[in-house]
Formats: sequence, C-alpha cells, structure tokens
Amino acid sequence: MLKITHVRKTFNRGTVNEKVALKDVNLHLAPGDFVTVIGGNGAGKSTLLNMVAGVYPIDEGKIVLDGTNISRLPEHARARYLGRVFQDPMRGTAADMQIDENLALALRRGESRSLRWGITHAEREGYREKLARLGLGLEDRLSSKVGLLSGGQRQALTLLMATLKEPSLLLLDEHTAALDPKTAAKVLELTQEIVAEKNLTTLMVTHNMHDALRVGNRIIMMNEGNVIFDASGEEKSKLTVKDLLAKFEEAEGDEFANDRMLLG
Repeated sequence: MLKITHVRKTFNRGTVNEKVALKDVNLHLAPGDFVTVIGGNGAGKSTLLNMVAGVYPIDEGKIVLDGTNISRLPEHARARYLGRVFQDPMRGTAADMQIDENLALALRRGESRSLRWGITHAEREGYREKLARLGLGLEDRLSSKVGLLSGGQRQALTLLMATLKEPSLLLLDEHTAALDPKTAAKVLELTQEIVAEKNLTTLMVTHNMHDALRVGNRIIMMNEGNVIFDASGEEKSKLTVKDLLAKFEEAEGDEFANDRMLLG
C-alpha cells in the first residue's frame, strides 16, 4: 500500500543550520498494516509523515501509495489519498463551522466543488449515527460550532473526519499527546476500533512506548533519520519497554535519556 524507497531530506542545505532529517529511508507497508513509529527528538518521525503528506518536497527517492507515484504531487493533490490527525486538536477542523459542516467538508474531500453545496437530510442522519458511536454526545450537537468543543471531542471528531472516506493511508502524528491521560486513552481506543473496522493502512507516530507496543501489528524505531529497527507479529508481541530502551541505548551508543520518551 505504501512504498518509501531511498527517501532523503535535508533542511537548510549549505547553511550553518543544515539538518539532515531523513537518510535513505526505505519502508514498505502492506495493505492493512498498522505501524507505530517511535524515536527520540529529531529522529525523523514527523518529517517522515510530512514527506508522505507532501508538506515538504523530498530531495531524493520515491513514494508510491496504492500504486500511484505521489513523490512530486503537491500537498493538496494528495488529500484524496490520505487521512491525517495532528497532535494539536485545534488543527484538522474549522472552528467557526458547525460539526455537520466539518463532516460534510471531509466527505467531499478530493471532489470538485461547485456553487451548489448543502447537507442533505440523509447525510445529517449518517453523521448522527457515526457521531453516536464515539460515545461523546456529539450526535445531539450537529449545529454546534466546533470551536466550542473540548480538545478530546475535537480530536475524536478529527479522527472521524480523517476516516470518513476510508483513505488509502491514515497518518497519525502523536494525535493523543496533547490530551489528558483519560481522554488520550479514549481517543486511542476509538482509533483502534475505526482502523480495525475499516481495515485501514495506518502510520502512527507516538512518544508513548507502551502505546507503541500495545497498538498495531508492527513497530519501527527511528534514529537520526534512519529506520533502525522493525518488528512485527510474534516478535513485536514479545517486546517490552525495557527491550525498546535497550535498542535506543544501542543506537545512541550511550544511556538513553530522552525525558519525553521515558515519561511516555
């Protein structure tokens, strides 16, 4: 479903601020793979997702999604193939628009727009049914402005919007990191349910090693712009946080002391 081949990215090339973000990254995801991505600060995790999403152009390499070479497509042209949820709950929704209007925009993602735009009764009932499954009471607030929702409610809504059209690939960039533990657990549970129900191919960046081990069928570790570890199936199921810390220390050549990862 996703083939990332020899992808490289350097920011501020030729300046004192030059930063090699991705070094010859190769990663293949089969249809239905749910891959969690971990790594220290600056390892290249979010840059990898941004390269796939088209936020930045790649320097070298190729990205093929569901048989289509998207390597040189601009970000807006990739929207029809991708669903994305960001770390910040304020992104991914239009705060000044109603809940049903946000869902309607998501449903029309990638389609040509016209002057004739409206939400049918059937659509609204469909939204109500989908929102009810979130268990957050949003089905009775279709006309509420999204800006009035809590962070957890907005993130759950963004997740629903990102998967409404069943994207070829779902990108989750630390989408529970800004939430309190109880809300984060709820959003992650919803994520697992939606991904499993729709059999979505998913790439999830997280700093929480427990979540990375518990969620998905595969885990990769990044360090200094490289994929340094890739485990799936039975190998992944046997891994512990202690094993991951040992891998980090082996890669760093020293004791791993990334506070954010350890707290996660």
